[in-house]
Amino acid sequence: MAGPHPAVAALRAAVRPGLSATNGPVLVGCSGGADSVALAAALAFEAPRSRRQVGAVTVDHGLQPGSAEQARRTAALLRSLRLAPVLVVPVTVGTAGGPEAAAREARGAALRAAAAEHGATVALGHTLDDQAETVLLGLARGSGPRSVGGMVELRAPFWRPLLGVRRETTRAACAAQELPVWDDPWNTDPAYTRVRLRTEVLPLLEDVLGGGVAPALARTAALLREDLDALDALATAELGALLGTDGALPAGPLAELPAALRRRVLRGWLLRAGVPDLQAVHLAAVDALLTRWRGQGQADLPGGTGVVRSSGRLTVQRGTRPAARPAVDPLEEP
Repeated sequence: MAGPHPAVAALRAAVRPGLSATNGPVLVGCSGGADSVALAAALAFEAPRSRRQVGAVTVDHGLQPGSAEQARRTAALLRSLRLAPVLVVPVTVGTAGGPEAAAREARGAALRAAAAEHGATVALGHTLDDQAETVLLGLARGSGPRSVGGMVELRAPFWRPLLGVRRETTRAACAAQELPVWDDPWNTDPAYTRVRLRTEVLPLLEDVLGGGVAPALARTAALLREDLDALDALATAELGALLGTDGALPAGPLAELPAALRRRVLRGWLLRAGVPDLQAVHLAAVDALLTRWRGQGQADLPGGTGVVRSSGRLTVQRGTRPAARPAVDPLEEP
């Protein structure tokens, strides 16, 4: 008896380890596009074998004519795959950061809420090609190694089992299973940076460098994340050792740490203190209180907070003047 189409087999193999290694229900975040539909089909096939409950959630952004009807069609497809529950979640998209960022923020909030309500992990259909685009965006923005490290496979509540699978494979899997696919017109609109990366920059790099660019970028991201995870673990240990009972940090011992470790300690400290929207430019300003100390005033941070150095210690001050938003935006994920 012939086995499944190679593309179908590749998708099933990609989701199988994650299903076997963890517990609890899974919700597939599905837009109706090839990547998420192929993921939903693979999970639907593997779920009974791993004894996992797999449902789905589709988010209606309400930004395009007929979006509600498209969400209903996607939900019907997901139910035909015997996924349950299948949720359709309408959201209101704001304007902050532009349409892409605002839609991503609204979608992320809806998926997190669904995960919390159902005690579930949310599976997302980001592929190796999405990873390559994310790495290039991080490189272009100069926003630090963590952005160049790209997306991680598992960061609660999100699970991305297809980061080693090419986009062409998900489309082939849908075709082999005769699954209808919706092509979002935003994904071909050159007004968006990621679309131009996908349709212009990466094909040019493939041509100039002789192919294999997307897998090479994804491998680079994976290797870099291993180093970053090790540094983060060291930084967590240093923060625990240095942090005072009043939440302050001693400037002297902190300044003696290597820069890569020192900035991670600062980042962990500021995030623990509730500083929102923390960017590299903010870390640099706080780091200057250690490495370029000349009696300067506070380093302004988002959310009306700041950091001051006094009596050899760094402390977070609240209710200070708000900092201007940095020119470097946070990493966009597709």
